[in-house]
Amino acid sequence: MNSANPIIDVVIPAYNEEESVPLVVKDIPGNVRNIVVVNNNSSDNTSANAKEAGAIVIDQPLQGYGNACLKGIEYVNSLAQHPDIIVFLDADYSDHPDELNKVVSPILNDQVDMVIGSRALGAREKGSMMPQQRFGNWLATGMIKLFYGHRFTDLGPFRALKFDKLLELKMQDKTYGWTVEMQVKAVKLKFNCAEVAVNYRQRIGVSKITGTIKGTVLAGWKIITTILKYTLKKV
Repeated sequence: MNSANPIIDVVIPAYNEEESVPLVVKDIPGNVRNIVVVNNNSSDNTSANAKEAGAIVIDQPLQGYGNACLKGIEYVNSLAQHPDIIVFLDADYSDHPDELNKVVSPILNDQVDMVIGSRALGAREKGSMMPQQRFGNWLATGMIKLFYGHRFTDLGPFRALKFDKLLELKMQDKTYGWTVEMQVKAVKLKFNCAEVAVNYRQRIGVSKITGTIKGTVLAGWKIITTILKYTLKKV
């Protein structure tokens, strides 16, 4: 990897985020090669608005956060030249895309394999994280510490990895367990993991997960069972 001029690609899963996704795309720093928005069966103008903002848009009709991320990885892996670093962030504009270089910095400067942008360490706008999100993060990160011996502070969606390391993870989860699967597998494979503080604001629109009781329950159950599953399952 050329740390002075790394190739960075960004994957943004998006489901009905027509208002926010162009803001996300436009705020991403100019040193990124490809901004890949994965249109996850949206029924609004997410795809058209992302394209107009300058993103590459690919479609994943199978709904699910993990499904969208896997489709994005598939696309990036099909490119003639792979990136050095891949970054994931959400399409709802709750993350601050202009902090991307801060998130990738430990990979470039400190030989880190994976960086989690931690909302717990950064400044959070009032109301940006619902109580169930804060509790879920506390419980999940505590379970990872208990079962795997590594202390994370967040399961935040804003994250960066060396692309070759991401491929080593052989990601599988198709829905809510995506982020925690990545972190648990990275620890089990003894990746050098780090966190950086990122800021967080209220999203545009209503969350499809924590904005509903069903989504909250399903996400919580999936996260807990994923953590427990990999205590016994070989990576």
